[in-house]
Amino acid sequence: MSDLSFEQMLEESFKTIHNGEVVEGTVIDVKEDEIILNIGYKADGIITRSEYTNEQNADLRELVHPGDTMEAKVMKVNDGDGQVLLTYKRLAAEKGNKRLEEAFNTQEVLKAPVVQVLTGGLSVVVDEARVFIPASLVSDTYEKNLEKYAGQEIEFVITEFNPRRRRIIGDRKQILVARKAEQQKELFERIHVGDTVEGVVKNVTDFGAFIDLGGADGLLHISEMSWGHVENPKKVFKVGEKLNVLIKDIKGEKIALSLKFEDQNPWLTAADKYAVGNVVEGRVARMTDFGAFVELEPGVDALLHVSQISHDHVDKPSDILKVGEIITAKVVDFNGDDKKISLSMKALENQAPAEETEE
Repeated sequence: MSDLSFEQMLEESFKTIHNGEVVEGTVIDVKEDEIILNIGYKADGIITRSEYTNEQNADLRELVHPGDTMEAKVMKVNDGDGQVLLTYKRLAAEKGNKRLEEAFNTQEVLKAPVVQVLTGGLSVVVDEARVFIPASLVSDTYEKNLEKYAGQEIEFVITEFNPRRRRIIGDRKQILVARKAEQQKELFERIHVGDTVEGVVKNVTDFGAFIDLGGADGLLHISEMSWGHVENPKKVFKVGEKLNVLIKDIKGEKIALSLKFEDQNPWLTAADKYAVGNVVEGRVARMTDFGAFVELEPGVDALLHVSQISHDHVDKPSDILKVGEIITAKVVDFNGDDKKISLSMKALENQAPAEETEE
């Protein structure tokens, strides 16, 4: 017979384990803050909440269930209570670091959720390994508020890998720059002067609007926004609005846009509408000392000379008329080549005042 006792034989039947060793076990019980594993050793393995996840208030019963199998790393063979203290989080982080090192060497594009928005950038997690993306490398444009990235899954590459110093740096900016360069190349190969393309209003200024064409921005100058007069672009366009715009000119990387489509040119039909002798209505748009300019329709203005306002003497147009006033007048001259129309209110008056005769 063996000289070993039953207890000794039972103990020898279990495998031996050491600190730092990776073991596999089956979950036999889960508490709110603790996981108990059967690891084939004489004592059960324990994973506390802090060694499973970085979420301080996580309920482990919602994350792990009895019967699950998992790998963990031995921290202490005897935690003082005869149990084996394990860590799942640190093992996952080590695996994550290996994953990040491979990605660093190959410049692989990674995708991971933003777990924390910091003052100087974003923190993302890849297989429990943290990566810091500085604010200057989050986007290709200045980002005043990084909070919008909280919880988002973003793409990045690893540009610095030094886990010993806990310095693993990600870069999202270079991905955006490279993609925009490719989109820009494709865009310029595709568009030509005279094409109509769809774009999105990116920014509106006092002098025009910048339209994102998908790879490059085009400028829609205030003078090209309408056949008529546009006083304030910000009252006409909104950021995010979709527009069909005309490619007016391309010079290098600069694209000039227009909304003045030739088939909508009001002067195409102006000769019939504003033939000499026609009586028309218009809005007083602006005034000078010599007359008033009357908008007959967007893009078509006519001159009402001060001498044509009334049979009575008029010193200045502003003595009789107001900007914005609707007036009725007769067309007395039309020049389609020079786009000039002359009006007369005097011609619609019943009769001229009696002329004074000299004695």
